[in-house]
Amino acid sequence: MVKRALAIVGLALSVTLAQGLLAGSAWGETPTFTLRFKQDGTFEPQRLEVPAGRFKVNLINESDVPVEFESLPLRKEKVLGPGLSSFLVFKISKPGEYPFFDDFHQSVKGTLVVKPAE
Repeated sequence: MVKRALAIVGLALSVTLAQGLLAGSAWGETPTFTLRFKQDGTFEPQRLEVPAGRFKVNLINESDVPVEFESLPLRKEKVLGPGLSSFLVFKISKPGEYPFFDDFHQSVKGTLVVKPAE
């Protein structure tokens, strides 16, 4: 009885580990891009070109003040404290240009350019 219980637990752990590894490899295939919030309140790059589909954008705040990535058409928003980093995952199937801005520096605007998938 104990051997059977241990076998079931071992099988459950193996399945969980396999799922985690598969999810990790799928995540590793997700295109990843970086958007930096500079000390002068600007974005780098101001136009971020990405492929249509699922992708990840790393957000890095290089300034000493809070910043915010916000895009109304994409319904995405992320606030970062000074010197912090985070990320957003997008799934956009329609190519086009999607504006974004920093709510703390509203005069600075950027564009997420979604290109057709290859």
